[in-house]
Amino acid sequence: MYPLLGRCISRRSPCACVAVASPPDRRAVKDDSALAAAPAPGPTPAPAGRNGQLAKQGSLTIVRRSSGRARGRPPPGDEALDEVDMATDSLPPVDTPDACDKAALRLRCLLRQLEKGQVAAEVLQQNLMYATRVLEAVFIDETKRLADDDDELSEVQPDAVPHEVREWLASTFTRQLATTRRSTDEKPKFRTVAHAIRAGIFVDRIYRRVNSSALMSFPPEVVKVLKTLDDWSFDIFGLSEAAQQQPVKFLGYDLINRYGIIHKFKVPPATLEAFLSRVEEGYCRYRNPYHNNLHAADVSHAVHYMLCQTGLMNWLTDLEIFATLVAALIHDFEHTGTTNNFHVMSGTDTALLYNDRAVLENHHVSAAFRLMRDDDCNILQSLTRDEFREFRALVIDTVLATDMSFHFQQLKTMRGLLSLAEPTVDKSKALSLVLHCCDIAHPAKRWELHQRWTALLLEEFFRQGDRERDLGLPFSPLCDRNNTLVAESQIGFIEFIVEPSLAVCSDMMETVLGPIMAGCKTDSAAGSIAEEGGPPVEHQTRRYTIKKPWSACLAENKRIWKEQAAKDAEARAQQQQQAEEATATTAEE
Repeated sequence: MYPLLGRCISRRSPCACVAVASPPDRRAVKDDSALAAAPAPGPTPAPAGRNGQLAKQGSLTIVRRSSGRARGRPPPGDEALDEVDMATDSLPPVDTPDACDKAALRLRCLLRQLEKGQVAAEVLQQNLMYATRVLEAVFIDETKRLADDDDELSEVQPDAVPHEVREWLASTFTRQLATTRRSTDEKPKFRTVAHAIRAGIFVDRIYRRVNSSALMSFPPEVVKVLKTLDDWSFDIFGLSEAAQQQPVKFLGYDLINRYGIIHKFKVPPATLEAFLSRVEEGYCRYRNPYHNNLHAADVSHAVHYMLCQTGLMNWLTDLEIFATLVAALIHDFEHTGTTNNFHVMSGTDTALLYNDRAVLENHHVSAAFRLMRDDDCNILQSLTRDEFREFRALVIDTVLATDMSFHFQQLKTMRGLLSLAEPTVDKSKALSLVLHCCDIAHPAKRWELHQRWTALLLEEFFRQGDRERDLGLPFSPLCDRNNTLVAESQIGFIEFIVEPSLAVCSDMMETVLGPIMAGCKTDSAAGSIAEEGGPPVEHQTRRYTIKKPWSACLAENKRIWKEQAAKDAEARAQQQQQAEEATATTAEE
């Protein structure tokens, strides 16, 4: 589990189950007493602890070291907190000594009001925003004050900072401290960093507690179905029935919450719910049999499986996971139920807008980002400018890559990368391949699911064929109701499209995850690395392998289709023979 970052899925093993978690409780560090104010004479509200619950012990008050502030002043009692005016109109500037007192007092008041459940959302937001700005000012002031104080660093050994925390600090604080350091190579003072971390944990706990209380409620039937979310052949039809035909809303919300995105990127729960509801509406606009909200939820689940059950999430950042999940949710947003070729041949406005290139895919991603510009659906409101650019670029790349016209070039490019002696896989290309494979993965699910998806897809194709006939256009492949060989088409789709795609995707994931999982010491990992019946693990060349539940499903589905194809061929032969006999009889007469 990554400390401080709030990652809500365990990274211990590629096959680990999803588990909701919270940042670790605040640990005592050296010289902690210098940061805590004297305790109040009466009972003091405790800051929020794990999973939004109140901590049983301890409190935290940030003290700004300033010559203009009186030291040792005890915080007010509970009675005085009830009399504090929480309006933010006449607060002092954030860089003044009095601002620290005001911020600390208001945070204590908020904690007390939270315990009573009496705080208004607007008041909470305004006061937390003010306190955050004060903490930023304190951090900058402390940085300047400690910039020339080398003695304090000697108290802490560099090795005491975990590698993951060090990387996070470097990426987070580099831009903020660039103007205050004496040289670009100088690292931030550890004591200053410690102050910032403690301040961040304090505000973070308040946010987590309020955020948890506002999470969307799930019907018991939906919760029961979601317990099997980590299965490859997850029953998305059962989820849709339990969710009253709102699978995107509940599955999307659950996934984003499971991966800690709500907490990590401060996504307001109400905004996320509104966004997912609007996405669901967009998928249902044209009442498509196949490219609808069910398909969006199914693909999102498959992406979750690839991220979690294979271990791919260990290779990605939180932002990349966020972008991948959103891309899966919106990858067919407002799909018209017709193909790109139909748009081009019939000259639709969408084809004209996007110059006949990736017509639908361009619309999906463009319409989704326009939706996220609405205030009530802006799930990206807390991203920095750089985070937003990275997020947007990754979503655009992955969604556009779902255009089937890119299929063979996509596989060829990835095979070429993997054939190198030391392959370096670009994350955008890797995630594009993952989403593309998940988009066409229904033949790799168990037969009952695949059969239903096939019927829905063919019905959508046939409806397009009906429109093509009415417009005087030639039938697109598989769109003629009267002349489509269903079993043969599915066999070809499996053998020439789905199987090769999943094989390349599996090789790609094993390649990028091999170095990450090389140090795994668990018995389950050793079992996955060792070949059955082969030499002991320590005496053979190790290669990390992922679980491939789709392999058995593909083989079984192909077998069933081949049996069906043989029956269909026999039936057609009989029909042809009967037709020939009828023709001969007519000729004789």
